[in-house]
Amino acid sequence: MLHNLSPTMAIQVFFICLLFCVFFSSHSSEAVSSGKVVTYLPGLPVQPLPFHLETGYIGVGGNDESSRYGGSNEGVNQLFYYFVKSERNPKEDPLVLWLVGGPRCTTIKALASEIGPISIDKEVEYKNGSLPTFTLNPYSWTKFANIIFLDQPVGTGFSYSTSSLEVTMGDTESARNTYEFLIKWLIQNPEFQSNPLYISGDSYSGIIIPIIVQDLIGDIEVGKYPFLNFK
Repeated sequence: MLHNLSPTMAIQVFFICLLFCVFFSSHSSEAVSSGKVVTYLPGLPVQPLPFHLETGYIGVGGNDESSRYGGSNEGVNQLFYYFVKSERNPKEDPLVLWLVGGPRCTTIKALASEIGPISIDKEVEYKNGSLPTFTLNPYSWTKFANIIFLDQPVGTGFSYSTSSLEVTMGDTESARNTYEFLIKWLIQNPEFQSNPLYISGDSYSGIIIPIIVQDLIGDIEVGKYPFLNFK
């Protein structure tokens, strides 16, 4: 029963339903690199989706990290992401990697109640087992930017590890896993490599992001990833 659920809990229930739709329903998605394109969301009155939503996993960490970083999707840590294309001009608009704080707060909150293309309808009471209802967010940042919403560190949201040792990682390792994710995602999605790249977030992510940026700038300066248009 979803009676008297808080908005946050309602969002969590909704996206658990979404996860099953994405990975077990062949008619609602199609394979794209490491992820799947979602064309239908339960609880949203507008169908099919009027925006491009992709979800998926990219593997990072462990032995695969020694490649620094190829396009392989292997890794002991599987980081889950939501990707929403810009509704304006995805080929030229900025690409934003968005992280949330906590640490270990899922990025669902940013996607469905902050800067993402949908918002939970807080006027609806969830009774009789009904799913949460969503509306389109007219103030979404995806109106003018491509945004990757990432569940990090491992153990957050739908991200998981095949090693129990990885679940207790610190900030530095978490940042490097996130950086590895970003590079692999860009290798798998080369059409976004020349877009202006921003790394941003809220709350505790302000501790993680400077570590990511330091590694990124260092690799760009030595010519490792000259194609990146980091801002």
